[in-house]
Amino acid sequence: MLRPEPEAPNGRLEGLLSRLFAQYRETLPDPEPAPEFLPELWRRIETRQASSRDLRRLAQGFVTAAALVSLLMGIFLTVPNGQAGGFYSNTYLELLAADQAQEDPDDVEIVRAERISYERAP
Repeated sequence: MLRPEPEAPNGRLEGLLSRLFAQYRETLPDPEPAPEFLPELWRRIETRQASSRDLRRLAQGFVTAAALVSLLMGIFLTVPNGQAGGFYSNTYLELLAADQAQEDPDDVEIVRAERISYERAP
């Protein structure tokens, strides 16, 4: 193993470093790529892109479905029902009077008749 000497000048250290790198290149030469290196690399890249493309399509489908459901729920909640519209537009007293009128229709007619007769009397 090569060890630099502490008192060596810069030129000698550079030569020592060059020899060290030369020994490294000899010990671990650059590997030559196999003939199937690039096709195999492209196959791996395309496989990853295909899986990410499928995941992207699935996510876009979920987003579209969520937007459609939200839109339908918004429309459904803003359009009033025919029966519920009259119920919510009445006041509490009007609802009580209507409920009482359904329970005792004869009493309500008597009260109306008396009220009409008092209004007509001079």
